[in-house]
Amino acid sequence: MSGFLKISGLCFFVLLFALCLQTPHIVNAQLSTTDHLADPGFWPTKNDAERKQYAGAQACANCHAGIAASQNMSAMRQTAMHAANSDVLHSHPRMTFAVGGYHYEITSAQGPPTYTVTHNAETLTAKLLWAFGTDRVGQSYLFKKDDGKFYEARITYFSSLQTVDFTPDRALLSPKNIQEAMYRPVDDAEIIRCFGCHSTGSSYNGKFDDEDLTPGVTCEACHGPGASHVNTMTIAKIAGITETNDKTIFNPAMLAPADAVDFCGSCHGTWWDVKLSGVRGVSDVKSQPYRLEMSKCWGQGDARLTCTACHDPHQPLQTNSASYDVTCLRCHVNSGSAHKDASHPGAACPVSTRDCVSCHMPKVYAPEMHYKFTDHDIRIVRAGENYPD
Repeated sequence: MSGFLKISGLCFFVLLFALCLQTPHIVNAQLSTTDHLADPGFWPTKNDAERKQYAGAQACANCHAGIAASQNMSAMRQTAMHAANSDVLHSHPRMTFAVGGYHYEITSAQGPPTYTVTHNAETLTAKLLWAFGTDRVGQSYLFKKDDGKFYEARITYFSSLQTVDFTPDRALLSPKNIQEAMYRPVDDAEIIRCFGCHSTGSSYNGKFDDEDLTPGVTCEACHGPGASHVNTMTIAKIAGITETNDKTIFNPAMLAPADAVDFCGSCHGTWWDVKLSGVRGVSDVKSQPYRLEMSKCWGQGDARLTCTACHDPHQPLQTNSASYDVTCLRCHVNSGSAHKDASHPGAACPVSTRDCVSCHMPKVYAPEMHYKFTDHDIRIVRAGENYPD
């Protein structure tokens, strides 16, 4: 996970002007995640709260049982886990990969998941500690050595392959030695960023704590530490108060549209995050907030077109294209004879009023992920056109 460029002063404004000229929708993309984190108040991955300020998912479930139960089944909730608890590894007890005389293997049939690399007479072995991702797209792995530091395994499981291949952007065909072939060292700053998006309460004031974090994205990853909220609501319940205006918990639903997209973009890639990172081409299809704000539909920012207008973060991802039709028809009229107005400014599609996203949000193959991602740049797609970036 690479860090974003740091640009300040005159250089920033020169870049801003240049990007405005080339991208008509830049005025609607607000800030980079770094900028949001510098602002007061809660923002995802800010990590400025002590562990005692978190209530835990079960405390949230005491009052929000239905939402908590469905969120627990979502991919976000399962986006990080101890490797020993990985369903991927349990269902694939032996996975192998070989290139350039190096043989890679992950075994989990007996005991903790074990990662082994062999080259000629040399063999290195490590116990996998953390797994990031699920079986929908892929899963990558971290382990520690005797020095107590984290290392990223050079191979990742990919659902489309049903086995392992090089970890995205980590392909190494001619390593200097077996150590380089086996892993990539991960420094403290990167560990904080990675766990900041894949777990809850993992860091405090720049110090990472893998003993006391909560694996996966739980309620407090998006709503902020909830201990004060739980105390407030408990007291209100005892006092018989049914209506409260508690400000101690964050409600992302109250954000303006552009901020709402940036909120999700703190982990999925805001417009500025992607631009400043230098990522170009089909690889940026993985940054859905960035692609969404490239859409003509985005306009000035419409609450009907934020991330949560289509995706309920408390529910597993809907993969049936027809399930998104209702969202499209909140803006578009549904027949050629219907007149556009302020509430429905979008024209009717001349082809169909069903399965809109199957045409207007095509699947784009990201080679490093061995997977086709839905492109969130909503547009009229013409055969043979280049990927719009």
